This record gives sequence, structure tokens and C-alpha cells, in this order.
Amino acid sequence: MSKRAHRSPLLTARDGMWLVLTVATTLAPHLGNLPIWLAGVATLLLAARLFVDLHRIPAPGKILLTTMAVAITVLTGVHFGELFGRAPGLALLTAFLGLKLLEARTRRDGLAVVLLCFFMQLGQFLQSQTMNTAVFTMIGVIMATSTLARLHGVANAKGSIRLAILLALQGVPLMLVLFLLFPRIQGPLWGLPGDAFAATTGLSGSMQPGSISNLVRSGEIVFRAEFSGEAPSPRLRYWRGPVLSKFDGRTWTQSNHREAKTPFYRVSGTAYSYTMTLEPNGQRWLLALEVPIGGPDQARYSSDYQLLSERPVTSRIRYSARAYPEARTGAEATEDILQEALALPDSDNPRARRLGQNLRQRHDAPRMRITALLEQFRESALIYTLNPPLLGNNPVDEFLFDTRRGFCEHFASAFVFIARAAGVPARIVTGYQGGEQNPVDHSIVVRQSDAHAWAEVWLKGHGWVRVDPTAESSPSRIDDGIRTALAGEVDLPFVIRADFDWLQAARYRWEAANNAWNQWVLGYDPRRQRLLLNLLGLDSTDWRQLTFVIFLLSLLIVATLMRWVYARPSDCDELDRSWRKLCAILARAGVERMHNEGPLDFSRRAATLRPDLANQLEQIGSLYAFLRYGLRGPDDLQKRTTLKKLVDELGKQ
Repeated sequence: MSKRAHRSPLLTARDGMWLVLTVATTLAPHLGNLPIWLAGVATLLLAARLFVDLHRIPAPGKILLTTMAVAITVLTGVHFGELFGRAPGLALLTAFLGLKLLEARTRRDGLAVVLLCFFMQLGQFLQSQTMNTAVFTMIGVIMATSTLARLHGVANAKGSIRLAILLALQGVPLMLVLFLLFPRIQGPLWGLPGDAFAATTGLSGSMQPGSISNLVRSGEIVFRAEFSGEAPSPRLRYWRGPVLSKFDGRTWTQSNHREAKTPFYRVSGTAYSYTMTLEPNGQRWLLALEVPIGGPDQARYSSDYQLLSERPVTSRIRYSARAYPEARTGAEATEDILQEALALPDSDNPRARRLGQNLRQRHDAPRMRITALLEQFRESALIYTLNPPLLGNNPVDEFLFDTRRGFCEHFASAFVFIARAAGVPARIVTGYQGGEQNPVDHSIVVRQSDAHAWAEVWLKGHGWVRVDPTAESSPSRIDDGIRTALAGEVDLPFVIRADFDWLQAARYRWEAANNAWNQWVLGYDPRRQRLLLNLLGLDSTDWRQLTFVIFLLSLLIVATLMRWVYARPSDCDELDRSWRKLCAILARAGVERMHNEGPLDFSRRAATLRPDLANQLEQIGSLYAFLRYGLRGPDDLQKRTTLKKLVDELGKQ
């Protein structure tokens, strides 16, 4: 056999455009996770390939492409500080996919590009496993499979897409078997130590001016809560996070606390039972509704009344809990805790310090001092804003007496500082307040934009009492949410400030669908799998039994699909349909094709039997044989159209 016979056919311009569209569909979901310069390089490579196909010019040579590959590898290593890991690995794969697309000349090169596209679609799940990711991946898989069909001779765009969808549907039963029965592994999908447990954005264990207002600019969902009965009113929805007691004059930080498997308090009053779906935050706090009881297995309680996980939350978890908003905590607080809640730096914020000292002199009872302080906040006409001015060395004084503009961290910090100066133990609690109820699935959705800071004061006989100084200047923040309180602010995330009813309705439905995805797909954990296997009478710990069942079901599915494929009429490409139509036409005319008769022999025999059609029959036979068995060329599509036209004309005769 000659060397030419071994060469892969050249790609046509239309093949190149299909490859460009496939790569673009594959890379689109990745662009937001790539460095800006690399996203720009990937876009330029796509545009370059499109330019090459449209103008039919040679692709860049190997020397230029190799130089580009080395340069991109070096830049990626410099940008990420390493070449091994999820982020640099996907970045390099993105660049190499673009370079391979640009150099592709033959069908073999095109197949390599499609294979890289499949790898990149799998890589999406290393970034996230949301329903959005699944949808984008499915679109990419169908597009890549359609291009694969195109490269193997399916010229019709509609036919290649239909074939891709059919193949994807055939894989669904096998996918379900593996999803339901393959052993579930708890933990992150990506496992390199450097980035397997990377923390996500959210609350931190410290607070200073601007820390929470920056967080509020994100519309990212933190958790969802589904109440078994009526949900508590917005004024009771305080989701407790880190408690901050130490202050150095500008930054509040957490103090040391004790932990135990049982609460440090007794609960009483009305109980609210709910199920929490908490997104990964890279921290230990579980953000339970005050005052919490219950939680996931082996949850721990802190002496400052947080609900904590034993280890950082690096994957989505779902657990049931109860809240007792009326429960009293800390009535028997120890002296060291109270002294820490009174500590202030020696010399800063002198005006706020004097205000607290004056309150202490005028009012003997701590409760009266707090009441007077809240009245002071109301009379000061403080403005609640997401864009407060920068503060100097005395942030409490400057906020309270000069700028009078701040966010919740400014209100809470100033209130606690003055309360301590007035001799009342006080501390800051950070977390989330409120939440939006989705009318579709009735879950309470809490976002980063609901981040909040409030105060707790200790009163003898009552313990720690929540006081929210922000509510004194902006009651709508507590009653109606941050969207109403900051209606004029342009920095709020679009997802919560959009005023279009139809857009909100679509968002509610999409988020409800995402919630269902989280519960039934991502929430299918080892515990749920054990329950299912027990219902089926299988032992989840017997891997031999599970392997046999998976093999047996897979074999049954494959056998069923093969029987269906071979039983149904052949539905190949347009070329075969034209040939089958010719055979049917001649059969009706009394010339039937024998099973062992090739296209050239059959067309010649038919021409002998029907000399009036000899020219057309020999032309059709030769054209079909060339298209089916010859090397591909740039005019194949035109020749296929000619063949179809000749067969149609023959049928009319």
C-alpha cells in the first residue's frame, strides 16, 4: 500500500469552522476562571484559526507554535507559582487546546482537538459541580460529538447533531447505574494538597471598616434553609457566625473559646426546626440560626454559642437543626469572659470614650446606659451606606461624629466600643441576617449580600442580649432586607437589585431547580447510597457483590442497546440514504442488487439491462464509490449534493 494511502484526509474549511465552534463552546465556561491574559490568548487563537479557514491560508509553522507553547508555559508557571495543580493544569490545557486547533491540518489532528475538548469539559467539574456546569458540559459534549460525526463523514449539520443527541441518550442508562451503585467517595473532586481544600470567600475571623461592606457586593449563595413549619420573621433571622471580642483600636478579632459536644446553655421558648444546605466556606462555622441545637454528625458547640464543624467545610453539607430565638445564654458568664468584653485600647477614639463615660455617670443601671446609647444613635442621624468614606486612626470617633456614614460593621464597632466605655460588657457577632424566601420551593436563600454584624451586651440576670444598632438608623435593613435599605446603591449585586418581575420569577425558578440538583444529585452521599442499597437488599460494604451487580446491569444495558440498534432500519449518513434510494428505484424497475455486488459492478450491470439510463447509472456508481471509498477532498459536500440530485432525477424518470 502506498504512503499516500496511509495519510489522513485534509480538513475542509467547513470542518475547521466546526472545530472552532466546538472549542469555543468548550472554553466559554472556563474563561471566568482563567487569568485575563490567558483568556485573551485563547480568544486570539480561536480568531486566528477562523481567519485561516475563511481565507484559506496556511496555518503557522511548528517553530512559531512551539515557541508560543514554551512562552505560555513559562508565563503560566510565573503567574501561578507552579505548574502542578488544578488551576495551572487547566490553564495549560486551555492554551494547548488553542494551539492544537491552530495547527490542525488533517482529520487526525481534528480528532485530537475533539479529544482535548472532552478533557476540558471534564475539567469544568474540577471548578464546580453546579447544575449550570452540568448544562454547559452537556452542550459541549453534544457539540464535540457532532464534530466527531462530521469528521467521520456525516456532512449534514442536522444529522450530526441528531446523532450526537442520540448517542448521549443511549449513555443515560449506564450513567444512572454508575451514579447510583458506584461507591461514593466523600470529599473534594480534586485531590492535590495545594488546592483541594482552598477556602472560598466569605466571613473571616476578624473585622475592620470595609470588611463586610466588601462582602455584601457578592450575590453568591451562602446557604439555604427549609423550615418544617412557618419560618421565623425577618427580625428573628440572625444566623450566627464568628464572635469578636478583642479590639486593637481598628480591628476586631476572635477570642479563645471552649468547645464541647453539648451546648453551654439551656434552651426554652418557641422552637423552629429547619434543614440547612450549607455551601463550602473553607471555615468551621455552620452559621446556624440563633440559638442553635442539633446540626450534622459530630458538630461541636463553642462557649460563645457558635455551632461548629469538627473540620473546615470544604464541600456542601446538609443537616437538620432547631433554633430557640427566645433562649437566654450566658447568665452565668465567668469573670474572665466579662473582663475581656470590657477591654479597650488605652488611648484612641477619645470622643467616643468620653461619651461612654458620661453615660456611666448619668445612669446607674447598665440597661439604662444601653437604652440611652441607642437613643444617641437615633438622634445622630447616621446614614447606612455601602460606600462610606475612609477612616483614619480613630475610626469610631470619625464615623460617629464626623462622617456619620457607615455600614453595619461601623455601627456595631462604635456601639460596642461605647458600651464598654460605659462599663457594660459587649462584643460583636458577625454572620448573616434575614434572607429571601423563594416562592417556588419556599426555601430561605441567604447570600453574601446578607452578611451582617450586630452587638451583644451582657446584663446581669439576663445574660447576653442581642442589640442591633444598625436597626436604629435603618430599620428597613432588618424588616425588608438589604435590597430595600440600600435601594439607591449601585454596588449591590444585580441578582438582588433587579426590578424586573419576569427576571425575578426566572431567577426563583432557576435557583429552585439548582436547590433540587444540590439535594438529589450532589447530595447523593454515602449515607443515602447505603439507604438505597439496603432497600435493594444489597450490602454496601461488599464490593464484590456491588461489582457483580454493576457489571451485570451494564451488560444488560449494552445488550439491549445493541439489539435495538441492529433491529431498527439502518439510518446512516446522507450518502447511504442516496444509495439505498437508488437501489429501491432500480428494484422497482426489475433490477435488484445482489448482496455481494459492489457499487461499480451493480451500476455497470444495471446500465447493461437499462441502456436508456446507462450514462446516469455509471455516473452515480462512480461518484458513490469515490465518495465512500476515496480520499476526502474540499469539494466532497458539492459532490454529495450532485449525487443526491442525480438519484432524485432518476427516480422521476
